Amino acid sequence: MTEITTFLMFEGAAEEAMNFYLAAFPGSTVDEEFRVGQEGPGPAGSLTRAVFTLAGHKFMCFNSPVNHGFTFTPSISLYVSCDSPAEVDRLYGVLSEGGQTMMPLGSYPFSERFAWCADKFGVSWQLTLAAAPK
Repeated sequence: MTEITTFLMFEGAAEEAMNFYLAAFPGSTVDEEFRVGQEGPGPAGSLTRAVFTLAGHKFMCFNSPVNHGFTFTPSISLYVSCDSPAEVDRLYGVLSEGGQTMMPLGSYPFSERFAWCADKFGVSWQLTLAAAPK
C-alpha cells in the first residue's frame, strides 16, 4: 500500500520543532528517532531524523546538514479541523506565538472559527472548527 508522510526539513531545529508539535497536540507520539553518531555530521547524539504522529497523521522531520536558500512557505499548510472553538483558540495561541498571522482568529463566511498562521519555525497552519454533520 502506498503511504504519504508529511516531510519537514529544518537546519538544526528539527528536534525542537518536533517537541513543540508533540506538546501542541496531546496524545501524539514519537515513532522513530535517528541520531548522529560519533562520525557526524553534526554533534554526536543530535537528532538527524524522526518520525512522529500528530492527531493520527504521520510526519517526518529532518535536520539537513546543508544550508538551503529556502524554507517553508504558506503555499502549503497543515489544515486542522478542530472539534470545538476552544481547541481552535488553544492551537492558535500555541502555534502562532513567535510566528506570523496570515488570517487572524475569527469568524469567516466559510468557518465559524478560523485562523491561519505560520509557527516560529515557518510551518503554516490553517485551524478551523469542523463543520457540523448535515
